[in-house]
Amino acid sequence: MPPDHLSTTFAALADPTRRAILARLALGETSVTELAKPFDISGPAISKHLKVLEHAGLITRGREAQWRPCKIEPTGLKGVDEWLERYRQLWEERLDRLGDYLRQLQAKNKADKSKSDRSDKPEKPRGRKK
Repeated sequence: MPPDHLSTTFAALADPTRRAILARLALGETSVTELAKPFDISGPAISKHLKVLEHAGLITRGREAQWRPCKIEPTGLKGVDEWLERYRQLWEERLDRLGDYLRQLQAKNKADKSKSDRSDKPEKPRGRKK
């Protein structure tokens, strides 16, 4: 069974070298040679990383004479963003409910403390005025 597009994207993002390549491409289009400079890996290894990113739809590669430009493909992360958004909403709703519950507990504790403070005070004797 072939992996779905989201799995392919996450697999591509799982590698720190590929994430670093994407971070560099977020600054603008550049050549394969420039992309390879900060890494202590071979040209073929960089090429393999680029193929994985391209297959996941995260980058596009071109060819202009000797120059091999690469650029980020922002729409490639759309599926990841949509998937994460569902979970972000879910957790925000849960955290909002937890916040409401904690505020209720604090208000109850404050009310209980206020009652106990009043009951701790000695009562004033009530006598008849003469």
